[in-house]
Amino acid sequence: MSIIATDRLTKWYGTSRGILDVTFEVEPGEVFGFLGPNGAGKTTTLRTLLDFIRPTSGGARIFDLDAHLQAPAIHGRIGFVSGDVALYEKMTGRELFTYLGNLRGGVDPGGADRIAERIDLDPTIRIDRLSHGNRQKVALVQALMHGPELLVLDEPTQGLDPLVQQSFFELIDEVRDEGRTVLLSSHVLPEVERMCDRVGIIREGRIVEVAGVHELTARAVRTVEVRFAGDPPLETLRVLEAVRDLVADGSTVRCRVVGDLDPFVKALGAAHVVDLVSEKPSLEEVFLAFYGSDAGAPGGQGEAGSDAP
Repeated sequence: MSIIATDRLTKWYGTSRGILDVTFEVEPGEVFGFLGPNGAGKTTTLRTLLDFIRPTSGGARIFDLDAHLQAPAIHGRIGFVSGDVALYEKMTGRELFTYLGNLRGGVDPGGADRIAERIDLDPTIRIDRLSHGNRQKVALVQALMHGPELLVLDEPTQGLDPLVQQSFFELIDEVRDEGRTVLLSSHVLPEVERMCDRVGIIREGRIVEVAGVHELTARAVRTVEVRFAGDPPLETLRVLEAVRDLVADGSTVRCRVVGDLDPFVKALGAAHVVDLVSEKPSLEEVFLAFYGSDAGAPGGQGEAGSDAP
């Protein structure tokens, strides 16, 4: 059974596009990255999944329960971080965690403090006195403290410094190791590449690809440099369909190879190779292959929730 399964999930805001025919599944125990620039439809998808807004058509199931008709039962089993965090300003972090723990029932009162310590949050400070980054930490603690079966995280690392981000990555690794599941929406490519098992790429409201992170990077363009003991086999390499931008400098050849590297390596044949360097493509290169110049600056932080008109 998939933890999340959507079927042609569609949301229109009047005549404005939200998401169109979004279909994907998230399997038990995986970290699934939902990737796209601001405005692509990530936040709309999550809000529709969680029944905060209703779909125009299509549907979704979480834990094999109807995401709309059985939303209360679903919400009791998840942890959620919104892209636009709103908290009870007059409470301290600890007071908020106690309040939410009492609402849920059965929550270890020390769990929140242990997580807060790991991400360097002082839970005794009132929330209205916290910086943006520390408010984000409060949101992370309340999502994690009850050990939910499913975490739904919308741009979870906004405002976190690099050391805290690393602690957060470790927490997500532990969630995965315990067999729990994570759906993580982001446009910050390094964190997706670091944490996720599979990625769904959304463009202009439509899913354009769902694949493993390693599978996606394996299909991207690699930069290759080969140094030969003698003359390089240029004509053999030039006829390869996957080879682009071949340049020879004496006994050294530089080029780009699209997709699988095996045909390129085999084409070297009997040539005496002294050295071969292949740069592994990053997820950013894969992302740009789908988005081109419309991708903006995918490695940066932007305003969360901006994909809903």
